[in-house]
Amino acid sequence: MADWVGNIVPVVLCGGTGSRLWPLSRETYPKQFWPLTSAQTMLQETAGRARGEGFSAPLIVCNQAHRFLVAEQLRDAGFEGARIVLEPVARNSAPAIAAAALIAHEADPTALLWLMAADAAIADTPALHAALARAAVAARAGRIVTFGMTPTAPETGFGYIEAGEELADSPGVRGITRFVEKPDAATAARFVADGLHLWNSGMFVASAETLLAELSRLAPAVLETVRAAVAGSTRDLDFVRLDEAAFAATENVSIDYAVMEKTKLAAVVPASLGWSDVGSWAALWDIAPKDANGNATVGPTEIVDSKRCYIRSEGILAGIVGLEDVVLIVTDDAVLAAHRDRAQDVKKIVERLKARGVPQATEHRRMYRPWGHYEGLIKGDRFQVKKIGVRPGGKLSLQKHFHRAEHWVVVNGTAIVERDAERILLRENESVYLPLGSVHRLENPGMIPLTLIEVQSGAYLGEDDIVRFEDTYGRA
Repeated sequence: MADWVGNIVPVVLCGGTGSRLWPLSRETYPKQFWPLTSAQTMLQETAGRARGEGFSAPLIVCNQAHRFLVAEQLRDAGFEGARIVLEPVARNSAPAIAAAALIAHEADPTALLWLMAADAAIADTPALHAALARAAVAARAGRIVTFGMTPTAPETGFGYIEAGEELADSPGVRGITRFVEKPDAATAARFVADGLHLWNSGMFVASAETLLAELSRLAPAVLETVRAAVAGSTRDLDFVRLDEAAFAATENVSIDYAVMEKTKLAAVVPASLGWSDVGSWAALWDIAPKDANGNATVGPTEIVDSKRCYIRSEGILAGIVGLEDVVLIVTDDAVLAAHRDRAQDVKKIVERLKARGVPQATEHRRMYRPWGHYEGLIKGDRFQVKKIGVRPGGKLSLQKHFHRAEHWVVVNGTAIVERDAERILLRENESVYLPLGSVHRLENPGMIPLTLIEVQSGAYLGEDDIVRFEDTYGRA
């Protein structure tokens, strides 16, 4: 980046759940951690837009349950020195931004923050950087600048910004006349036609000092409780753990309501970036490559005499015949079929499943842990079979179970197993038996992923039947 940028701190807000992209996106593994528009995940793509000269290491604000997932994805993408701020509870964007501003300001009182959601797609990165250049000038002058996307259709699912006159000291940046909530179809059509209204992207540039001053003036209670959460935070590994009691007492409020709709410092830089909030399967269809019949596909699929469909399979073959404007999503434990026009209503399915306590509402069959992942394969009366993957250098906790015994069979890689006083080296096609009550641990000492099959047997097979004696990752 050029000299005008100074030292920008990329702040990535990574706390969403993406329920409209169910069954792929779920609370335990939401959409920002999936590769939806490229080979990289949405988080990796977002952080990658602020890599190189003029940018500091990213500051990520995320749910503490996703901390190791965030760290691993940043590490896989080659980021070093990232600070990962952990929210003990979800409290919307204003508290998250307040925490980021306080932490950045403590490290550098002159810090300029570029605030981004982790789950948006942007097709034109050079245009984004050009817009950032204009926004940075206004932000250095004390403005809080949002990015307004030139609308390409009368969308009713976005908020709008009515742009005012261009600022005299910031070419290409305009004042803001007003923010408009999601409009009806007729109003949205009028907004697109008048050329004055822009989609509100939820992306901002401002100095940490300006943000803190406006939070103090317009949302003092939010800043006070977040300041207490930061002051009471603890740090381990790459993580900043906000104090739970103080952060839980913070108002659940967006930065738009808390600051942007009230401040006199708001400004907007209009831009055309190929932006999408990836807020539904229909939005993904909009930006995906398509065949001659307007169909977009991901994974193993077969389409016959169908038009304008979005078909995605995460494993098994998915086929359709004679359909139009359909979304079909296939995962290993759930299938979604919907009309594209009803894609926003997918969240209603999630709400119903949650109300019934159905685990697929929030959890995937594959569960991620700091050392790797596991997934259930078969479950029966008093037994279940799982596949366990341990990344190189990964190590499970030293633990025991009161109600189950386990049998591990290595199918790929090398394992070191601690079993009571023994330390056992296992290679492919070798196995070990762990009797009920034995104190044990699994480790991958190799350079390639370790895969093993675990057979559990016993009267109770729940994940809460675990006593940890020692854990590399600080889990209780």
